[in-house]
Amino acid sequence: MNIAWWIVQGLAALGFVYSGWLKAFQYEKAKASWGWVKDVPKAFVVLIGLAELAGALGLILPEALNIAPVWTPIAATGLAAVVLLGAFFHIARKEYREIGVNLIFLALAVFVAIGRF
Repeated sequence: MNIAWWIVQGLAALGFVYSGWLKAFQYEKAKASWGWVKDVPKAFVVLIGLAELAGALGLILPEALNIAPVWTPIAATGLAAVVLLGAFFHIARKEYREIGVNLIFLALAVFVAIGRF
């Protein structure tokens, strides 16, 4: 089962790195890719991106380095909260097509959080 958690952690981390990098460091590209970015303050989009990047690091590094591995499920829980709030945001905006990605990453984060706690 440990292998399954590592695979899910890696997939989730890759997704969050991609999304977080666009939001934090390539704002114009994020604005072109996601319609909601135009309607949210840039600082908030960057903050979400930085949180996703930090969470992605938290999914991998503590467990891989065996330095305070309890931070891995904590990071997964934080990322699950970010994604869940994003899903609620899309529901409020009636962007139902966007929710699928949120649900996938929510499931990945919850799987890691439950498994690593």
